[in-house]
Amino acid sequence: MEHQSKDPLHGKRLDAILEELVEYYGGFEKLSEQISIKCFTDNPSISSSLKFLRKTDWARAKVESLYLFVLRQKKRDGGI
Repeated sequence: MEHQSKDPLHGKRLDAILEELVEYYGGFEKLSEQISIKCFTDNPSISSSLKFLRKTDWARAKVESLYLFVLRQKKRDGGI
């Protein structure tokens, strides 16, 4: 019997998380209101944000935390 992880981040790629957050918030401007990170405010792109998040643990933790919050919101609102 295979054991499945209950961690919603398990197997989820950072690029997919970021793309989902940008879509959920309707762009980097609204996302930067949730998490004030320079890579979301100064000439933002998925590519440049990924480079920053992959080498900055505290910023990645904030993004992952926001993603978990969004998942809970979607589930509560019947979106999942």
